[in-house]
Amino acid sequence: MASLLSSVTHVAHSAAVSLMSAAEVKPGSTIPTKVPVKEEEATQTFTFEGIKGRNIFVGVPGAFTGTCSAQIPGYIKLYEQFKEKGIDSIYVVAVNDVFVLKAWKEQLAPGGTPIHFIADDKGAFVGALGMLFDASERLGAPRSKRFVLVTEGDTVTHVAVEPVTSELTICAADKILPLL
Repeated sequence: MASLLSSVTHVAHSAAVSLMSAAEVKPGSTIPTKVPVKEEEATQTFTFEGIKGRNIFVGVPGAFTGTCSAQIPGYIKLYEQFKEKGIDSIYVVAVNDVFVLKAWKEQLAPGGTPIHFIADDKGAFVGALGMLFDASERLGAPRSKRFVLVTEGDTVTHVAVEPVTSELTICAADKILPLL
C-alpha cells in the first residue's frame, strides 16, 4: 500500500509540475508581474507589477539546503558590487513558505541584508517562468530550478540555469557579476 501511495504521489507531483510550468523563460521574455508572492507576512502578498530598474532574480530549490545555503551568501557579500554595476534589487525566490524564508534570511544575514527573500509558496511565480522541476524525490514537492535572471523592468535580459540543480557552476554570484 505504501509503495502504491508513493507512486501515486510521484505521478501527482510530476503532473503538477507539467501543469504549472510554462515554457522556460529566455531573454526578451517578461516575468509574471501579476502572480502574488510573499516576503514579510503569510497573509500579505504582492506582485512585481510596475517593477522598474535592473534587477536580479535568484531561484533556488530550497531554503536551508546545502547548495542553496552556499550560494546565497555570495550575493549578500557582493551586494554593493552588484549595486555599482547598476542593479537595483536582488530577489532570492524559493518555493517555500514565508516563515522558512524569513528564518533562512536571518540565519544567512543576522545583521540584515537589503536582499529580498521571496516566498513563492505555491510555486506559481516560478512555474510561470517555466522553472519548476519535480523535486519530490529529495525535497518532497515541486521546487524551483537553480537559476538567475537579470531583468530591465519586467523584461528578462539574461538567463542562467544550472544544468544540474544540485550543483553551483554558473549561478554563483561571482559568475553573474562579470556578466553585468
